[in-house]
Amino acid sequence: MTRVIEVYDTTLRDGTQAENFNLSVEDKVRITLALDQLGLDFVEGGWPGSNPMSVDYFRKIKQQRLNHTLIAAFGSTRHIKNNAQQDPNLQALIAAETPAITIFGKSWDIHVTDALHISLEENLEIIEDTLFFLRSHVDRLIYDAEHFFDGFKHNRDFALATLTRAVQGGADTLVLCDTNGGTLPHELPAIIGAVRHHLEAIKASVRLGIHAHNDSETAVANSLMAVEQGIDHVQGTMNGYGERCGNANLTSILPALIFKMKRECHAGKNIEALYKTSRLVNEMANLPHNRYQPYVGESAFAHKGGIHVSAVTRNPLTYEHIEPEKVGNNRRILISDQAGRANILHKAGQWGLHLKADDPLLSTIISDLKEKENQGYKYEAAEASFELLMREALGLQRKFFRVEGFRVMNNKYRIDKPPLTEATIRLYVGGHEVHTASMGDGPVNALDRALRKALTRFYPCLEEMELTDYKVRVLSGEHGTEAKVRVLVESTDGKCQWRTVGVSINIIEASWQALIDSVNYKLLKNEGLLG
Repeated sequence: MTRVIEVYDTTLRDGTQAENFNLSVEDKVRITLALDQLGLDFVEGGWPGSNPMSVDYFRKIKQQRLNHTLIAAFGSTRHIKNNAQQDPNLQALIAAETPAITIFGKSWDIHVTDALHISLEENLEIIEDTLFFLRSHVDRLIYDAEHFFDGFKHNRDFALATLTRAVQGGADTLVLCDTNGGTLPHELPAIIGAVRHHLEAIKASVRLGIHAHNDSETAVANSLMAVEQGIDHVQGTMNGYGERCGNANLTSILPALIFKMKRECHAGKNIEALYKTSRLVNEMANLPHNRYQPYVGESAFAHKGGIHVSAVTRNPLTYEHIEPEKVGNNRRILISDQAGRANILHKAGQWGLHLKADDPLLSTIISDLKEKENQGYKYEAAEASFELLMREALGLQRKFFRVEGFRVMNNKYRIDKPPLTEATIRLYVGGHEVHTASMGDGPVNALDRALRKALTRFYPCLEEMELTDYKVRVLSGEHGTEAKVRVLVESTDGKCQWRTVGVSINIIEASWQALIDSVNYKLLKNEGLLG
């Protein structure tokens, strides 16, 4: 009978070895709680023998109530000069008081002789001694066979002997590690088959696990292949973070196990939380979301071509391998110069706009869209601007205010001081003329402040709005400083986010267009005029 697959997350330890991926203790605790809600079986909290932050994490996580997840402390086999009882690393693992401990040891003879500078027999002894000492202190004892696949290829007998000694030491689970990430999927069946045959020969009743790195872009494939070969313990990280090229990505492995391979794992009960958990990890690490990531990326279920959209509208299976809602994601129909009638009609329905397939305005909207994109506008990342464009074509765009003009002044009055920026705006709201000025950190910030200063007394809801991102792209370098630029502005009111776009040879003008669209979108939203 096939056993339930155990899923072991090492984001908080192995994941934090990634370049630019850093987490505070509080971040780690919050991520742990989210992984528990997702239903992961193990969360590896860190190496208590290596840094005080891990010790602090283990102290704080004990104060939290977890529904399912077991916390694992991670460490190495004892130092050759210490007996197990006196080894500081092992003592720190016990002091962490976790229900699981994961110990790694050397499986590759080159590492034993060249890195540890000990004999092969001494390495076997420290593996068994370490696990035997820890056995009575922990509920689950996991052995990570570091560099196992490379070790097996170089010295098969020694690599298998390390597993034998781990079993004799009392390990519950043996994890085969592709630490350098160089193994390819077609190599796994023979190696895992040899391991299973060896364990049967020594009458070992243990779980087998896989820990893959992504240096050959095969970590997910290797993990799934290992499960197909009977392995029932899978290690990885959220979003694939890890040293060098990363670890096996659990946000890809989990849905593949559950929906495609039909394997049972506890996280299957909560898999719809995958999308938000993935984004939480990125937010805690202050890193951007990878929009192209399978399953949980913003573009994973985004459709741009008109033929694709027409087919997806009739039957999503035509261009989607699973339903996005299953992992907490959603389908997106993009608007671009490739858009056909189906894209426009889908968006109109999504926004509550009544537009029929035979409506002459549909051709007008498509024509306007293509003309705008010929000028450099891109709407797949600025849907708020496109909704305003469509509403204007349908005669549904309310005029909240009318701008007469604006001016931006940058004064570098002392070379050793930052410049002072001031924006002035003159506009009308109804019959009222408003003339305001505001200082800012740069021209765009000054314009944004002046615009909202002028409008807030008429539309107080603008006080809750803020700009969260600002991107500028030069559309063509052939004209040098006279090239067109495209400005993308992201705004939020604390409840939702929207993006707007502007294009001009003048960066201030392009920014102004995006700002005006952003404010108009917020005012429409506040009055309940958006679908």
